[in-house]
Formats: sequence, C-alpha cells, structure tokens
Amino acid sequence: MHPAAFAGAVVGRITHYALSGTAGALVLRGAAKAAPKAKPVARRLLVNGIASGITTGRRLGEAAEEARLKAGDLMAEAREQLGEEAPPPSAVGVEGQAHDHEH
Repeated sequence: MHPAAFAGAVVGRITHYALSGTAGALVLRGAAKAAPKAKPVARRLLVNGIASGITTGRRLGEAAEEARLKAGDLMAEAREQLGEEAPPPSAVGVEGQAHDHEH
C-alpha cells in the first residue's frame, strides 16, 4: 500500500475512534446520571445523539476508504504513465507473509 493511502486510512481510523470514543464516553456518563430521572424526551434525545455518532463514524470510514481508493488510482495511473504494470488491488496481502507466532 502506498504511504499516502496508508496515512489516509490511518487518519480516518484514528478520527473515527476518537470521535466515537469521546461521544460514547459522554453519552454513557450522561446516561448514568440521567437514568433514574430519564423522561421519554430525554431518552429520545440520547438515542438521537448515539445514532448521530454512529452515522458520523460511518461517514468518516467511508471518506477514509474513498481517499485510499483515489490514492491507489493515482498510483496506478502514474505507474501506467511510466510504462509499468500496476499490481492488482488487494485488501490483504497473502504472498510472502511470514508469521512470527504460532496459530
């Protein structure tokens, strides 16, 4: 994987986990305090907040994947311009992978 594509994927993942982790912690803290007194409106707001966090996380993941794919397309086009054959895209590299642990 090209460093730019890898960096984009890593940034996307880190952002996703940071936002969802922060949102989740705030939601849980608020829910723990409000649980005994929760009213239907408060519960609905809490559920809507959680749903928004899930949606945001998905969008960030999609954006990171799209950036990775665009970077791969650019790399393939650049290699083609140089007369090289671009390797086929692969989600997982299976050739030449040495494991330093037992299964």
